[in-house]
Amino acid sequence: MIRKLLVTLLVALGACLQSLAQQLQVTGTVKDHAGKPVAGATILVQGTTAGTTSNADGSYAIAAPANGTLLVSFIGYQSQQIAVGSKTRIDIVLKEDTQAIDDVIVVAFGTAKKEAFTGSAAVLKADDIAKTQQSNVAQALAGKVAGVQLTNTSGQPGKSPEIRIRGFSSLNADNKPLWIVDGMPYSGDLNNLNPNDVESMTVLKDAASNSLYGARGANGVVMITTKKAKSNEAVITVDAKWGINSRAVKDYEYITNPAQFYETHYGALKNYYLGSDMSAVQAHAKANQNVAGPASDGGLGYMVYTVPAGQEFIGSNGKVNPQATLGRRLVYAGEEYYVRPDNWTDAAFRTSLRQEYNVSIGGSGDKTSVYASFGYLNNEGIAYNSDMDRFTARAKLDYQAKKWLKMGINANYARFHYNQIDDSGAGNNSGNVFAYTTLVGPIYPLYIRGGDGQILYTEEGIKRYDYGENAGMERSIFPNSNALSESRLNTQASEGNAFNGTGYFDISFLKDFKFTFNAGVSLDETRSTDIKNPYFGQFAGEEGLVSKGHQRQLEYNSQQILNYTKQIGGHNVNVMVGHEYYNTTIYVLAAAKSHMLTQDNDELAGAIIDKQNANSYRSEYNNEGYFARVMYDYSNKYFFSASFRRDASSRFHTKHRWGNFWSLGGAWIVTRENFMAGTQKWLDNLKFKVSIGSQGNDNIGNFRYTNTYTIENANGEVSTVFKNKGSENITWETNSNFNTGIEFSIFRGVLSGGIEYFLRRTTDMLLSFPTPPSMGYSSYYANVGDMRNSGVEIEFNFMPVNREHVQWNINLNMTHLRNKITMLPPERRNKEVDGYYGYTSGSTFYGEGLPMYTFYMKKYAGVSDEGKSMWYMNELDKDKKPTGRRVTTTEYAKASDYLCGNPIPDLYGGFGTGLNFYGFDLSAAFTYQIGGLAYDSGYAAAMYSPANKSTGQNWHKDILKAWSPENPASNIPRLQYEDQDQNGMSDRFLLNASYLNLQNINFGYTLPKSWTAKFGVDKLRIYLSCENVWYWSKRQGFDPRYSYSGTTSQASYSPVRTISGGINLQF
Repeated sequence: MIRKLLVTLLVALGACLQSLAQQLQVTGTVKDHAGKPVAGATILVQGTTAGTTSNADGSYAIAAPANGTLLVSFIGYQSQQIAVGSKTRIDIVLKEDTQAIDDVIVVAFGTAKKEAFTGSAAVLKADDIAKTQQSNVAQALAGKVAGVQLTNTSGQPGKSPEIRIRGFSSLNADNKPLWIVDGMPYSGDLNNLNPNDVESMTVLKDAASNSLYGARGANGVVMITTKKAKSNEAVITVDAKWGINSRAVKDYEYITNPAQFYETHYGALKNYYLGSDMSAVQAHAKANQNVAGPASDGGLGYMVYTVPAGQEFIGSNGKVNPQATLGRRLVYAGEEYYVRPDNWTDAAFRTSLRQEYNVSIGGSGDKTSVYASFGYLNNEGIAYNSDMDRFTARAKLDYQAKKWLKMGINANYARFHYNQIDDSGAGNNSGNVFAYTTLVGPIYPLYIRGGDGQILYTEEGIKRYDYGENAGMERSIFPNSNALSESRLNTQASEGNAFNGTGYFDISFLKDFKFTFNAGVSLDETRSTDIKNPYFGQFAGEEGLVSKGHQRQLEYNSQQILNYTKQIGGHNVNVMVGHEYYNTTIYVLAAAKSHMLTQDNDELAGAIIDKQNANSYRSEYNNEGYFARVMYDYSNKYFFSASFRRDASSRFHTKHRWGNFWSLGGAWIVTRENFMAGTQKWLDNLKFKVSIGSQGNDNIGNFRYTNTYTIENANGEVSTVFKNKGSENITWETNSNFNTGIEFSIFRGVLSGGIEYFLRRTTDMLLSFPTPPSMGYSSYYANVGDMRNSGVEIEFNFMPVNREHVQWNINLNMTHLRNKITMLPPERRNKEVDGYYGYTSGSTFYGEGLPMYTFYMKKYAGVSDEGKSMWYMNELDKDKKPTGRRVTTTEYAKASDYLCGNPIPDLYGGFGTGLNFYGFDLSAAFTYQIGGLAYDSGYAAAMYSPANKSTGQNWHKDILKAWSPENPASNIPRLQYEDQDQNGMSDRFLLNASYLNLQNINFGYTLPKSWTAKFGVDKLRIYLSCENVWYWSKRQGFDPRYSYSGTTSQASYSPVRTISGGINLQF
């Protein structure tokens, strides 16, 4: 018996020793299909609790028996089972899980699996954002998301784009989307957010996705999620780039030759004199005499050529005397001067520098995840005295305190300083540099020069600029001003600090319940200083002016959310209820003083005369809502969602403060049906979805519901003066949304995409009603209009090559949008045009059945036999009644106005491609627009005829093709002095608004890890990044991206092209 027991023990001991002998130390790496390391992948030994996760470089080590099996998994990839055998090194390549469709997207008050999402949303990831060079994260959306449009009225550093999602929801209320940063509403300056800190941007486009935001979600929602730690090991990333900025859009093709400019103006004068019954000889002599004379005689005011004594400046052939030399020396008031033209464009613009540095560190443990980042951006504008300087810091901490308790904080700080110049886009603004460079003729000096040709300086050492009076001559355009001087000597600076912080805790209880409390605060302090120089210009007589402003914006938001999640067999249910409160308060303070001691002291204490205009005020906005959502799916095939929110806004009277908003949505993944089993070899996913719902828009301005007054000084007594008429009944603008579409993927993700149809209907649209002056107020508001937006969005992603070391992808998105005003009240249908009833505002007609921003102007009818402009007019009978026929007229005032199309394009979107090849990567992205119209005001201004003693403005070269007896077939009217309204507003200057822009190119090379590991670097990538590379439109200088309404401006700050080189290191 004892012998048998000993034998049994020996056998068992041998088996244990054999098992221990076969326990292997297995090492290797986990990578994705592109060969990039996968950090955080889980590696388990099947049938045991032994396990580990991959490090930042994808490496792992685990003890496993020789006869064991490794289970490898990571979110978004197919799980794998790998037999160990006798291998001590196992390198694992994970494949994307295209069938599971389990990507997680950020939605209102949480996250959701993409497969379970019934609404319309698009996600822009960190890799796509990193390929752009933007100081404002919103710019990264350009051309990337179907249904999203961007316009930029200025390329100046620190400016933000205007964004529209699926068209326009209102005529008078705001059309901007709601921004959410890490779950909290954000209304601060987006320039204070570092794009390098952003993990993803999710655009919510329909009611099912954004109705839970109630009053603020009607125009769509953009959700920003910031980065957090992704690896158990600490990962340090350093990115640095240096580049240059230059103009991205060329000027119009202006006349730049001084001689040609004089010749063109001479021709306009000569034609005028010939039309005044002068002989050719007399007209030639008179034009020669006045071409450089004062504006009162039709001249340009300046003569900058030296003409040999006794000779004519311009010959009878209309050309400048070849013996005349550019530059003229003359004596005025006992002083010798030298006048010659300067290139104002070259003087106004520069090639500037851009540098950016970002450092981040992140890591996580069993219970803690920490991420921190620091960034610095210095971006000089392409015009002097326009630049931005920004420092940002972010810290993010998540802590699993207990199994049932998780908490975290996320804080962002920004320190900024901006210098800015006037970029209003107003072509008649004498302080606008861009107006000067485009409108001033090429004969005018920028500076005052002495007889030796050198620029003169003041006693203070400041260059003397030509303010329109030089050596006894007077400039006919922009007299008594010089915008370039003012842009150098005047300053508009702002500096400040911005803080944004959020915190949360999650409490899990009773297995299926989770309570979340979120709180956020945002503080934006901006201090502005505006200096008007004491040397030249408007405020020289007051010895300068200093204006100070201070604005503080404080936001607070809190959310209490309860979630119930339950799975019973094939049934999955999530129920959420919650409450949210939001408050924002803005404080503004401003004052000014004149008679400065010196510009070096830019405080109010440095000036002595109070301008008596000190002012301060405060505005406040509150929003509160109760909400609920139900999400249900059966067998991961059939999905249903419903949401409801009851919202209150401080912008309405207490009787109308609350509104109800809701949504319903459903989806069906057809490919998971048994009858689709035969398609699995080629069809990965086919999903149908539909949603409907209602949202509100309360962004109508404050105090519309009540009368407002201003407090005035009445001879030392306090007086209240009526300002605006309020209406107690003003309430929400309501958007009803319908969305349906399909999502698909075929051939294991080779081709994927989606097609969606949307319909937005705005009711109770806010409209302004003009009143007679006798009422004591000019207008009042009421909710009485309806509008409709509908369209189709298409997205395609094609990956023709997807191998371990080579990947190539192509993407395309397009949107077709139609807009229509469907109802106006009788009071606003006071004009009938072409069978449509509505009202006019400037050159726009707002009519029932028409798109908003429909152009309303005169129609150009070509050139008359005498070379004059012609326009159409409605023919009238002897009783002054329309006959229904159109005739032509050369009198602009008699011409009729007609409907002339609208600026809404037929198609807009973006496309791009990306290629990875053995460590090299190349990507390119385009934005485009097809169709629509825009008014080319820059071209119109440059096709004028000098009249009313207004001369000196530059011409477009097309003016050289104007009608003449020798060129009678031209469609451009004759150039003749005093031909007024030749370039009057008409559809002659409406131009097809199609464009194509090469938005960015990114090219890089990632060095092999076997090289970089030798000096302690996990990853090293060097790259070249180019932004706003190339632009095409129907006419050089024409940029329809300026606005949604079809207006353009040649006097705005040009878009900027940036070319940078950079390096990215990861440790």
